[in-house]
Amino acid sequence: MERKDFETWLDNISVTFLSLTDLQKNETLDHLISLSGAVQLRHLSNNLETLLKRDFLKLLPLELSFYLLKWLDPQTLLTCCLVSKQWNKVISACTEVWQTACKNLGWQIDDSVQDALHWKKVYLKAILRMKQLEDHEAFETSSLIGHSARVYALYYKDGLLCTVFSVDYNDELDILVSGSADFTVKVWALSAGTCLNTLTGHTEWVTKVVLQKCKVKSLLHSPGDYILLSADKYEIKIWPIGREINCKCLKTLSVSEDRSICLQPRLHFDGKYIVCSSALGLYQWDFASYDILRVIKTPEIANLALLGFGDIFALLFDNRYLYIMDLRTESLISRWPLPEYRKSKRGSSFLAGEASWLNGLDGHNDTGLVFATSMPDHSIHLVLWKEHG
Repeated sequence: MERKDFETWLDNISVTFLSLTDLQKNETLDHLISLSGAVQLRHLSNNLETLLKRDFLKLLPLELSFYLLKWLDPQTLLTCCLVSKQWNKVISACTEVWQTACKNLGWQIDDSVQDALHWKKVYLKAILRMKQLEDHEAFETSSLIGHSARVYALYYKDGLLCTVFSVDYNDELDILVSGSADFTVKVWALSAGTCLNTLTGHTEWVTKVVLQKCKVKSLLHSPGDYILLSADKYEIKIWPIGREINCKCLKTLSVSEDRSICLQPRLHFDGKYIVCSSALGLYQWDFASYDILRVIKTPEIANLALLGFGDIFALLFDNRYLYIMDLRTESLISRWPLPEYRKSKRGSSFLAGEASWLNGLDGHNDTGLVFATSMPDHSIHLVLWKEHG
């Protein structure tokens, strides 16, 4: 058939083909395939692969590829990375996807990091650490041996672990504060070692003092003011320690007016929120209004005590285990067995170590001390983060 005649015939049959139903089109193609020889079938195979197996990550602009990848879950994306080097390169560079995946795991995000491949590596590290937490394999233990008599209390700050009573200090103010069994809080000149003032008003042992800079504004204080919190068995008192040494109590917080609910000697204050544990659960106050924001109840575990509280995680413990709670779901996600430690109802014979990870893991802050407690044999039992696998 001449070229011109062939083109005319092809146009006519194309018009007819387009007028057919889908079923008729399929029957027509099946019939043509049955009439085709090896050359035609090879040609059909080659062209079908081009038409049906297009690599959209190669063909689409990078922005559109990133948009499509956002709809896939991280595990599927990791599988897609195995398809080819090109796919692995594009998917690994999709920063928003991996940052979101890290945030969903409670990981801190540093937006200043510009390396496009950084966040996939962070996610892989994050998923490993979270798997260790779920499998109760994230920690390891150690001991400090050397005391010849009972260790009554422990104190940890800036990487130093000390055996002292309830104290806190601030180098900028040159002040150290201490709580005592005589129901008072004393303010000391840190460099001179002299007592500057004695704060009264408690009617029980002062089991915890916290000195912290305020981060919110209210009628009673401003951001940047130094605030002292002191806690006893029933009350938390708030003092404006940074303004003047001879200060008066700003506010007294409690969870029951009739003193029917006791507070445990565990107190958290970050300048924005106050958190304390009780037999009913964790109480969280807003420091700007002094209102109770929420009560996190843990009825399935009795006598759960607070060690640390952050934006993402809380560190808790009872007589048998150390627990990590995801505060977004208020569920316990990990635990670690504890030995028969020396219990102290009125002092800090156990404490948390480095606490920045409670605001979200970042791949660097999950190292070092997690928990320490004094033991009946006068040693100090340590729980430490395991190194990343």
